[in-house]
Amino acid sequence: MNELAKINNPPFGRILTAMVTPFDGEGQVDYELAIKLSNYLVANGSDGIVLCGTTGESPTLSWDEQHELFVAIKTSLSKKSKLLIGTGSNCTSEAVEATKKALKYGADGALVVVPYYNKPPQDGLFQHFSLIANSTPDLPLMLYNIPGRTSCNLLPITVKKLMKFENIFSIKAASGRIGEVTELRTTCGPSLSIYSGDDSLLLPMLSVGAVGVVSVASHIVGLQLKEMIDCFLRRDVTKALNIHEKLQPLFEALFMTTNPIPIKAALQLRGWDVGSPRSPLTSLNQEMKEQLSNVLNSLQ
Repeated sequence: MNELAKINNPPFGRILTAMVTPFDGEGQVDYELAIKLSNYLVANGSDGIVLCGTTGESPTLSWDEQHELFVAIKTSLSKKSKLLIGTGSNCTSEAVEATKKALKYGADGALVVVPYYNKPPQDGLFQHFSLIANSTPDLPLMLYNIPGRTSCNLLPITVKKLMKFENIFSIKAASGRIGEVTELRTTCGPSLSIYSGDDSLLLPMLSVGAVGVVSVASHIVGLQLKEMIDCFLRRDVTKALNIHEKLQPLFEALFMTTNPIPIKAALQLRGWDVGSPRSPLTSLNQEMKEQLSNVLNSLQ
């Protein structure tokens, strides 16, 4: 794919929902509800789904659960919809094996997070992602930089070096800095497809070269996000800004405490019985739930 095509037609579409993992009353994965939710999301603004990321509570899902969840949803979605699976780990060999499985079972891509806790230097990050890319040359990889959770920042110069692999051409930028997009574009060029990792920064990141978002809010306002992006792309910036400002209270409310606690509560308030997060996460407390309910009601 040439550079212009990547800009005009992002490899995974404009909106990918980082989907929650529904649990039943006993804390087991509710695969049937996961299928219903994924299809609802695709019908309401999402170009694709990211499974088993942070929002999907990957740290507390077993490999078997992740595999079963992927297979269930893959067989239910239309072929137009992109399905990515989180395969990152702070153990390189584990990430390699998970990414190989994603390729084997037909994923459209893998979201590969910067290794967490062990804080590798940039040379270590290059080696880590190189081994993953070499192991699955036919599977597109989306790098995932989120220093707030990993305590490790993937620098643009390292991303540029990694782009020698043909299957590395996108990144989820979640440093919380708009400047990250400019730094990546300046260093890596326009052939890198940059996705905002923060709903609240989507519009400003679009203005400096991002192509879309890996979203949490799209569980609730997928169509509004799609409209905002469409308005921006057709240069109706005033309307795009109006939508951004209207949705900003929701963006903030969904991160009033650790993700995915608020989005699971929001879905429940909207009639989706996705269950509570698994320990060590907890359910949203009553005071915060009331605040979230007020925000949701203000959108109607």
